[in-house]
Amino acid sequence: MNTRDIVIKSTTYLRGPNIWTYCAIIEAVIDIGDLEDSPSDTVPGLYERLTEWLPSLVEHRCSPGVRGGFLMRLKEGTWPCHILEHVTLALQDLAGVPGYGFGRARETETRGVYKVMVSGWEEKVTLAALYMGRDLVMAAIDDLPYDLEGELEKLRDIAQDLCLGPSTASMVLAADERTIPAIRLSQGNLVQFGYGAKQRRIWTAETDQTSAIAETISRDKSLTKEILETCGVPIPNGRAVDSAADAWEAAQDLGLPVVVKPVDGNHGRGVFINLETRAEIEAAYDVAVDEGSGVLVERFIRGNEHRLLIVGGKLAAAAKGQTASVVGDGQQTVLELIASQINSDPRRGRGEDQPLNPVRIDSAARLELTRQGFDSESVIPAGREVLIQRNGNVAFDCTDDVHPEVVAMAALAAKAVGLDVAGIDLVAEDISKPLHAQGGAIVEVNAGPGLLMHLKPAEGLSRPVGHAIINHIFPDDENGSIPLVGVTGSHGTTQIARLINHILNAHGWRTGLANTDGLSVGSRQIYAGNAANWDQARRLLLNREVEAAVIENDGMEILTKGLAYDRCAVGVVTNIVYSEAFKQPEVAYHAFETAEDLIKVYRCQVDVVWPHGVGVLNADDANVATMAQYCDGSITFYSVLPDSPVIAAHRAEGKRAVFLEQNTIILADGASQQAFMTLTELSLTAHRPQAPATGEVLAAIAAAWGLGIPKEVIQGAIRSFV
Repeated sequence: MNTRDIVIKSTTYLRGPNIWTYCAIIEAVIDIGDLEDSPSDTVPGLYERLTEWLPSLVEHRCSPGVRGGFLMRLKEGTWPCHILEHVTLALQDLAGVPGYGFGRARETETRGVYKVMVSGWEEKVTLAALYMGRDLVMAAIDDLPYDLEGELEKLRDIAQDLCLGPSTASMVLAADERTIPAIRLSQGNLVQFGYGAKQRRIWTAETDQTSAIAETISRDKSLTKEILETCGVPIPNGRAVDSAADAWEAAQDLGLPVVVKPVDGNHGRGVFINLETRAEIEAAYDVAVDEGSGVLVERFIRGNEHRLLIVGGKLAAAAKGQTASVVGDGQQTVLELIASQINSDPRRGRGEDQPLNPVRIDSAARLELTRQGFDSESVIPAGREVLIQRNGNVAFDCTDDVHPEVVAMAALAAKAVGLDVAGIDLVAEDISKPLHAQGGAIVEVNAGPGLLMHLKPAEGLSRPVGHAIINHIFPDDENGSIPLVGVTGSHGTTQIARLINHILNAHGWRTGLANTDGLSVGSRQIYAGNAANWDQARRLLLNREVEAAVIENDGMEILTKGLAYDRCAVGVVTNIVYSEAFKQPEVAYHAFETAEDLIKVYRCQVDVVWPHGVGVLNADDANVATMAQYCDGSITFYSVLPDSPVIAAHRAEGKRAVFLEQNTIILADGASQQAFMTLTELSLTAHRPQAPATGEVLAAIAAAWGLGIPKEVIQGAIRSFV
């Protein structure tokens, strides 16, 4: 092996909150061999090559905490794995992959071997970026050429195949800002926000409030027009036609010019506007009839095409269209002029990040050219402007210009069809004036509208349309959370999870339980086997029946997969006992030797407690007690010792504790306390051949108390627990 090399020895994908951070990451074990003796300041030209290839590295703040912070470290001298961490993040960003920008590089006990962690929504994309980053860093070290654009194009292709589209990603990012969890349910753009019974779903810009009836109506342009007309929404007059001759007859009745389009087409295919002759109308009919199940002829409305995004009855964004033209030079054909003057615009393309589509010579463009006396192979005289595309290119922001009455009409149109999120297409000469005053009209109502034109307009401000949709489906302070209790530790977790589950069900919540006993919802078992793992816990969170959840988390699962949930209402940690399991080869690089080393594993359960939630910690385990400092919520300690110094200090600060005193379970809130129940009530009976351990009962009581469950309900459930 080349000892001056970067070798990626293994990778682990941590899919949820983990020992490093709250988001999904790739954790890689990397051996740099003799490069350990070659920090960046000792490699001639390394700084210059990296900054030339990746100028965006200047935005990486790194440990100095300022813009350019990483470049400061690069100049001063840092090691290849630290460089690889930043390069991997930069490559993902350049490939258009959304992420949290988290990265770390840490030494192991073996010289030259590091752990490198980088955030990533999609495992395969981040892994590809990591290997690409490895090659780029080695090329920079060895002063070799590197085809950055070619490699980035490959990464973009992978990302486009695997990652969420920009519309859906905008909603996921908006949800993350409000700490609303998101779970991708398919390889497409179907996403669940929230957990269990509180979940909501979106599919691109359609929500689970978008009815199938409303969507069907929106696809039927003739029916949509009838409904809008009934509600007083201005629409273009027109009717369905069944032949080219009928189209001409309808055009004469309506008055020229007219529009010919499919009844149920989309994306503007087969739409012809400003038609004035019989030949044009009949030719347009022949194309439109193949694009849908019927053809409409409508009165032509003069003006520009606009798209208004209505979310929950409010305007979220608006965009207008522009015509596409070329200017002749006396040498190039129309096709060549389109390529050089229109499609060369970097905003045009088939990629999801390009707001404008390439212009092609379709049937509508051929009609426009014929009107002007040209075809696609014509050489246009110098200085002569030729119209290529009259409609389309609706990607120029005009949100701030829309007249309130126009907004009201668009909102009425969406409501009349029954859509909570709708793209309203209208034609008007001046969007800042009412439609009636200028003869404008609403021409289409679209379900599942694209958001890219508003997120990345060709001109104008980007609009936070993802936030608008998330705020619509989760109004006010809703965040899709359910009462969720996570339980971890070395021992006693299964029984504590059983007890808490029993109490929550007794309280009337249909509770899901994932522990070593299996997976269940209420009294119904779904899976018989060890369910204290990421996959089975995630099944609970997807289940719409689940009103509350109790999830047991094994330490090795946390270490190798992360937690299955982003946040919880209550986090219980029982104890930490060192186990040889943490020396298994797949995790040996962590070099855990003592129970104290494992604090970073089990504290994950405390890290994810909501600020309004509760961490329930065993005061009798010193390592567990130290985790109180990591909890965003309040802490309730429990102890089987009547004189626990941890409990005493905690109560002195006015905080809660559950402990034993003279064989009685005591609930204390600061200086005040009350007897809850006696140990005699937990003793063996005919229906309870094996009573739960006292510490386990205390933990369960503390968790239920933290959820605000009435004390009499907790007492009854503890007494009836089998």
